[in-house]
Amino acid sequence: MTGVNEVIVDGGPLTPAQVVEVAHRRARARAGPDLVRRMEPARAIVDAVVDSGEVVYGITTGFGALASTHIGREESEALQHNLIRSHASGVGAPLPDELVRAILLLRARSLAQGHSGVRPLIVERLLEMLDRDILPVIPSQGSVGASGDLAPFAHMALPIIGEGKVKLEGQYCSSGPAGVCIQIRPPRSTSPVRINMTSPGRMPVRHWS
Repeated sequence: MTGVNEVIVDGGPLTPAQVVEVAHRRARARAGPDLVRRMEPARAIVDAVVDSGEVVYGITTGFGALASTHIGREESEALQHNLIRSHASGVGAPLPDELVRAILLLRARSLAQGHSGVRPLIVERLLEMLDRDILPVIPSQGSVGASGDLAPFAHMALPIIGEGKVKLEGQYCSSGPAGVCIQIRPPRSTSPVRINMTSPGRMPVRHWS
């Protein structure tokens, strides 16, 4: 696709050419006008679950062997943040800038479909990082779980919660409170950040027992 200078992220399909244009900074990615409307219904479900205390895996329970452990509202943010931290276990050289940009774009597009229950703010933060070329440092080796992408997506998500490392203007630095090169405020809420790191994003599975 020749002459593309803007790619709209609204949950709809993206062409390989659009991904390449954004990855090489020949096109800007921005949120579509219907992003919030598309994402709000699933987000409302998550908020309702947290408010009601209903048993839903990964939102009001722990993960894996801790699936039977209840997580209260006051602990839900810590649960989601700790999930990201625990999966950020990659090693090796950082992925190339073009590949990281493609990851940011495709993750924003996947979450923008409105199936995962994340806030629109998460997609907006990913697109802001793309626009400002603030790139998460994503190691090129290692993962956890069957999907194969949990570790890379966890490293991608760390800067959104004010942690991890980023690359800006060729320099690597911290994205946390002591960092000097990133000014993106991490989202804060009493309800889960709920960055679904699996691909494609899925709604949580209810436990009816």
